[in-house]
Amino acid sequence: MALLTVTQDVRGSAVVVSVTGEVDSNSVAILQPHLDAAIETADGHRAKLLIVELSRVTYFGSAGLNAVLECYEKGLAAGVSVRLVAANPEVVRPIEVTGLDKILIPYANVADAAEDE
Repeated sequence: MALLTVTQDVRGSAVVVSVTGEVDSNSVAILQPHLDAAIETADGHRAKLLIVELSRVTYFGSAGLNAVLECYEKGLAAGVSVRLVAANPEVVRPIEVTGLDKILIPYANVADAAEDE
């Protein structure tokens, strides 16, 4: 199993959380607190935008999908837009199969996600 790493970067246009590695039922406990903290940070940010960058995720199980969906819902409640960056099939495929691509729209890169208003 690839080690999961999560970093947060506060930029002028958004708060960006970058995830690398496998997101599964074992590693989601590492991801969840980072997403929660990022929502709080984005809530205080002038752009009220959180970008979750998943292009370096090598496995994205249902636990990861649920964590990102929960983050999206918490963002809605807080008035924070949550956008995903993922072009890799490991992430895009589970989103499409579940029909969540209508809600969790994957962007090709962080710049595209930040510019879409």
